[in-house]
Amino acid sequence: MKKPAGVETGFTVVLSVSPNDEDGASLERIFKPGWTVVVVSTMASALSTLRAITIPIVIYDCDVSLGSWSDMLEEISHLADPPLFIVTSRLADERLWAEALNLGAWDVLAKPFEADEAIRIMSIARRHWQDRHGIYCSRTKQRKAVNESGYLAETGT
Repeated sequence: MKKPAGVETGFTVVLSVSPNDEDGASLERIFKPGWTVVVVSTMASALSTLRAITIPIVIYDCDVSLGSWSDMLEEISHLADPPLFIVTSRLADERLWAEALNLGAWDVLAKPFEADEAIRIMSIARRHWQDRHGIYCSRTKQRKAVNESGYLAETGT
């Protein structure tokens, strides 16, 4: 699978999964410039994309016909580096919000999308993703430094 343009930017990519083309177009307008929105319409194509490239955030519509949001959340939990998962719905009420968060979703976003709310949620999610990976990178660098210094001490070089 070819990487969509802009995916190499890493932390500013979001996968929108919705049967409604307007959802992806709306997110592209809200997050332009600065974000790459990869748009797919099915759970199968979303999983294929996530297995091919690391995407930090998935926005998943409740109306996806083949694969509920909870099924998708379960599937991505098996990925080596699961993305943060945001559920969207026109009927985003307290019940959906509570259920989604209890099952491990990052947040719930009401449709139609309000630009300020979408940007706020995505900015916080992106910071969380960066923090999560920043800690990993720091620990890797620390281990590498310790291993290299240990190697130098043993060999005397």
